[in-house]
Amino acid sequence: MEQFVFFGGKGGVGKTTVSCAYGYKCAAAGLRTLVVSTDPAHSVSDVFDQQFDDDPASVDGVDNLDAMELDPEDEVQRHLSEIRENLSEQVSAAMVNEINKQLEMSHGTPGAYESALFDAFVSVMREESEPYDRVVFDTAPTGSTLRLLGLPEFLGDWIDRLMYKRRQSIDLFEKAAIGNNEPRRVMDGDPVLARLERRKEFFEYAAETMRTNAAFFLVLNPDQLSVNETERAIESFADRDLSVRGLVANKLTPEPDDDESGRGARYLRERVATERERLEQVETEFEPPLVAAIESRTREIRGELLTQVAAELDVDPAAPERAPN
Repeated sequence: MEQFVFFGGKGGVGKTTVSCAYGYKCAAAGLRTLVVSTDPAHSVSDVFDQQFDDDPASVDGVDNLDAMELDPEDEVQRHLSEIRENLSEQVSAAMVNEINKQLEMSHGTPGAYESALFDAFVSVMREESEPYDRVVFDTAPTGSTLRLLGLPEFLGDWIDRLMYKRRQSIDLFEKAAIGNNEPRRVMDGDPVLARLERRKEFFEYAAETMRTNAAFFLVLNPDQLSVNETERAIESFADRDLSVRGLVANKLTPEPDDDESGRGARYLRERVATERERLEQVETEFEPPLVAAIESRTREIRGELLTQVAAELDVDPAAPERAPN
C-alpha cells in the first residue's frame, strides 16, 4: 500500500469512521500512522474522544497512531495572509491597501476554500509525513474532494501562463531599459517569477504524488443515491488519471434472527433484501472491488467497536504493490 491513503464519498456515509478504523488497523500492524481530517464536519475528535487541531498529536491509548484536524476556515485565513505577505513585499505601499481589500473580498469566493485546503493537505504530505509509514486522509464529501484533486492540473496550467506573461513583460522592460549598451538583468532573481516557480513545483509534487504514492477508496451506503454518486465519482477519478482502489459499503442493516416474525423483523428483512440488491450492483457493475461490508452498530463507533470495524476492512496495510490502472 502507498504511503498516502484517501477515503472519500458522499456526505454522511461514514468516511470518518472508516478512515479512523483503517488508521487503527495500520497502527496495530506496527506502522507509524497519521490520520488527517480535511472534512469540515470534523468527527475524528469524536471517534477518538480526544480533541485534535492542526498539529499531529498522539491518540490516547493507541500505539503508533497520531491524528490531526485541518480547520477549513483557519486554512483560508492562513492562505490569504500568506498571499498578502508575499504581494506586499513586491508592490508599492500605495497598492497594499487595495490588495487587502481585494483579498478580503476573495475570502468567500468560489475556490478560496478548495485552494486553501489543497495547500494544507499537500503541505501535510510534504512536511508532516516524513516520520510516518502511512498517512490516512478523511476527506470532505465527494464533490469537494474531486475539485481538490483537480487543482494540480488546472492551477499548474494557469501558473505556466502567468510565468510566460511575466517573462514577456520583463523581456520588454529590459529591452527598453538598456543603459551604456548593457541590458538590465531584471529577469535574474525576479521575486514574482521565483514565487511562481515555487508554486509550480508545489503542484507538480502534488500531481506526481497522487498518481504514484496515493491510494483512493470510496465509502458508500447501500442505497441507490449513494451508489449512483459513487459511480459518478469513479468516472471522475478516471478522468483525472486516478484509480479507485476499492469500495467500502457502510451502515448495512443487520438481519433479524430466523425466529423473529414481527413487524420490525419484516421491515428489516425487506431492508436487507434491498441492500443486497445494491451490493450486488456494486460488485457486478463497478470495477473497484468491494473491500468491506460493515453493518450498522447500535452505539457510536469508538473503542472496541472501532477495532471490530478495522478487522472488517479487507485492506492489507502492508500490501507492497499498487493495483494496475
